[in-house]
Amino acid sequence: MTPEGLRSLEDELKTLKSNDRPAVIRAISEAREHGDLSENAEYHAARERQSFIEGRIKELEDIISRADVIDISKLSGDTVRFGATVGLADEDTNDEVSYKIVGVHEADLENGRISIGSPIARALIGKSVGDSVEVKAPGGSKYYEITGISFV
Repeated sequence: MTPEGLRSLEDELKTLKSNDRPAVIRAISEAREHGDLSENAEYHAARERQSFIEGRIKELEDIISRADVIDISKLSGDTVRFGATVGLADEDTNDEVSYKIVGVHEADLENGRISIGSPIARALIGKSVGDSVEVKAPGGSKYYEITGISFV
């Protein structure tokens, strides 16, 4: 995981513990004041939200405690590996995209961050600028040329 990914998870955990957990406890308390709990939709919704929050807190604490953080600012080189930002050109359409290879828990395709375990990242690992790679995906194979590698 990158340091940014770890910070993001720690921020989410802090928000859950300091904001969301107390808010849901207040909501449960308020819902209890409305009487019969068996038919109280607000109470049941608040309890369900509490269950989600507590589960997410436990999940985040586990992920953070086992995180292996790699500082990519100290990395360099001419081959693709964890932490690299890779420029690619689709060999069929010449469309260009850029992806940063990150840990599983920080992947966000909309922001160009792909998981180290994704098919495209697995195809890119160990390759260099100018190499052609075949990415085997459920929709069929795609071919890309690596146009750049940076560790930013």
